[in-house]
Amino acid sequence: MTNTTARVQPGSFLTLHYRLSGPVGNVINTFEGSPATLTLGTGQLSPALEAYLLDLPEGTRTTFELPAGQAFGERSADMQQWMARQELLDMGVPGEDYAVGDVLEFPTPDGQGKFGGTLVDFRSDAKGEAVLFDFNHPLAGQPVTFEVHVIGVL
Repeated sequence: MTNTTARVQPGSFLTLHYRLSGPVGNVINTFEGSPATLTLGTGQLSPALEAYLLDLPEGTRTTFELPAGQAFGERSADMQQWMARQELLDMGVPGEDYAVGDVLEFPTPDGQGKFGGTLVDFRSDAKGEAVLFDFNHPLAGQPVTFEVHVIGVL
């Protein structure tokens, strides 16, 4: 009898638990809840993370240590952007009191998706009130621990 354990391949549909953590702790952790389902190559994980999953057999539980910048690239100053505070209030939750460190979702320009930004600063000057958002991934430029348990491969 041959071993027919499925292995992760490009385009595989996966059910897995995973944890992404950096120097300040967990950023994503599915081990404490329902497993994630995703299709490799669709952008749900970064290409660098997907590369570590390739050829893993179903049932594998392992941990990878990625050096700073490998998982989500380096931090980029170009990914920080000021916007008028009123613009935030117009598209945010009515009555919400925003604070530094809050992560908010914004619609993509085509309106088909969303992306996250972390509020990092407030400014009030002659031009009015503004807020600074950082659209870098929270683990950009950081070493990352990627723990994974591949539950199923289709």
